[in-house]
Amino acid sequence: MTLDKQQVHIEPADFALAILAGNQQQTNEDNKRYIKRQLTLYLEAILLVQDFNQLEKTQFEMSRETQRTQILEKLIERRYQ
Repeated sequence: MTLDKQQVHIEPADFALAILAGNQQQTNEDNKRYIKRQLTLYLEAILLVQDFNQLEKTQFEMSRETQRTQILEKLIERRYQ
């Protein structure tokens, strides 16, 4: 995970592997079922983090655009006073 001036970015593979590490095989679960469950969990984690990162990037860019607009408005306001 990295922070770039308040923007959060999560590495999808690292996150997915961390999720898998906490998901142990159940005592009555056969290997095939466990592997399918792990694969499903891995793929869902990857997709979820990718969605999160895209949303975070979009929100960060919108926030920066809003700040830029506010600064420009203040500059224009002061110039014409």
